Amino acid sequence: MRFVLLGAGVFAASLLTLHGQVGVPSSLPLPVLVAVAAVAGVTAWHARRSWWPLAAVGAVTYGWLVMWPPLMVASFHAGRTLSRRGLLAYGGGCVAVCGVSALAGGWLGGLREMMTATLGNALLTALAVMGLPLVAGLWARARHEVLEAAKERAERLEREQVMRAEQARTQERARIAREMHDVVAHRVSLIVLHAGALEVRTSDEETARAAALIGGIGREALTNLRDVLGVLRSPRQEALDADVRPPPTLGDLDQLLDQSRALGITVTRHDEGEPRPVEATVERTAYRVIQEALTNVHKHAGNAGTDVLIRYGTGQLEVEVRNQAPHAPREDVPGAGWGLVGLRERVELLGGTLRTSADDDGGGFLVSARLPAGGTSSR
Repeated sequence: MRFVLLGAGVFAASLLTLHGQVGVPSSLPLPVLVAVAAVAGVTAWHARRSWWPLAAVGAVTYGWLVMWPPLMVASFHAGRTLSRRGLLAYGGGCVAVCGVSALAGGWLGGLREMMTATLGNALLTALAVMGLPLVAGLWARARHEVLEAAKERAERLEREQVMRAEQARTQERARIAREMHDVVAHRVSLIVLHAGALEVRTSDEETARAAALIGGIGREALTNLRDVLGVLRSPRQEALDADVRPPPTLGDLDQLLDQSRALGITVTRHDEGEPRPVEATVERTAYRVIQEALTNVHKHAGNAGTDVLIRYGTGQLEVEVRNQAPHAPREDVPGAGWGLVGLRERVELLGGTLRTSADDDGGGFLVSARLPAGGTSSR
């Protein structure tokens, strides 16, 4: 659009120049003048691809008819694009054009001779038509180069900032991974070792089964911890796909419930609605809700009876874990205290809701999550 307006402007200015309003009038017929101005306008519009045709038309029409708009625009483009050697060559061409115009003016006489035949007039005209636009083009190029350099410098600084931030995140992940390995993995490994020793040394069958169960849970926890540490140490999830086990979903729920039953909790599962595949992230979140709720039952309610409900509704999946009041006061197991907070964040990220409430009369507790179940699982 910019070059269309430029072409129209050169055409109008050239026609006014040939008529004598802003230049030397020509005695050529009006259709010829219009055709010459039209050619100048077309070459100015074509300058977005190449400005040399505009320079050629400008040189010819200036020497022939003292039509200055095409040569003025061409001089500006020369300042924008030419190298130092090219500028010297272009300047020599402009001097030659001015000389030809002065000779033509002296030969034709009249008003044109008064404007162009003398050396002073020729130099002044060359300065106005070619020199000033050339300087303006040089200034525009220098400004463009400065802006481009500033933009490139800003982009480089932004890239360096992103790299530094990514490096800091990688270092922090590595630090967290080391801390988890040194503290959590070490302690869980000790639990597994002691459970194995107890299973071998005890003569009581029930104690041996409990020790074996503790050891199995501990080894599973170590495996999951290894996967988490791998995620923390690697910034690219693609590199972990071959090593990390698929996260648990509702298909693994029975195994989780059996582990709780083996620890002495009466867990009853209820399914409502027609089971159907849902998104894998929804299934994983539902599994984690049930897992965290059962962990809290172990910590705070002992072997209280627990009901686990999975309800498939229209466009949503609902899970509930409701435990009865504990049979006897139980000493709480120390914890971080962020389990339910993390669950709420996980559920809300999927667009669901998490509700927790205590039963004031019975002393039980309810954890309920509603998750959008749009789509098919990609397991």
